[in-house]
Amino acid sequence: MKITQLSIFLENKPGSLTTPCRLLAQAGINLLTLSLADTQQFGILRLIVRHWKKAKEVLEAGGCVVKVTEVMAVEVPDRPGGLADILQAIEKAGINLEYMYAFTEKQENKGMLVFRFSEPEKAAEVLKSAGINVLGEVELYGRLEA
Repeated sequence: MKITQLSIFLENKPGSLTTPCRLLAQAGINLLTLSLADTQQFGILRLIVRHWKKAKEVLEAGGCVVKVTEVMAVEVPDRPGGLADILQAIEKAGINLEYMYAFTEKQENKGMLVFRFSEPEKAAEVLKSAGINVLGEVELYGRLEA
């Protein structure tokens, strides 16, 4: 139920984000979702792509520093309290949420969020036992291409 995420380390200066985006575009790799966080000196571009191995090779060949991380894609009911219910289940289990970001796609009144947990296997078990759908790569990519 894990999704592969690429994290690209960028200098915090004008134009830094253009390089990885252009490299991926030239290689024909589409961004499915992304998050950009920054500090005063650097930024971290986190992204999900369908062909992550190819994307990693392209980015590294273009001079980018890339880290591979496993995250989870989780269905979240698109209603008030949908996210709070998920967070409550994780909190009760004592699992730390390191970060999260959203996909722009929504299906059947459910959004999809990317989560990075301190204990991913335990988080997946807790979420599943709470009736929350954790998406695998095949299911996620199938939804995004539909």
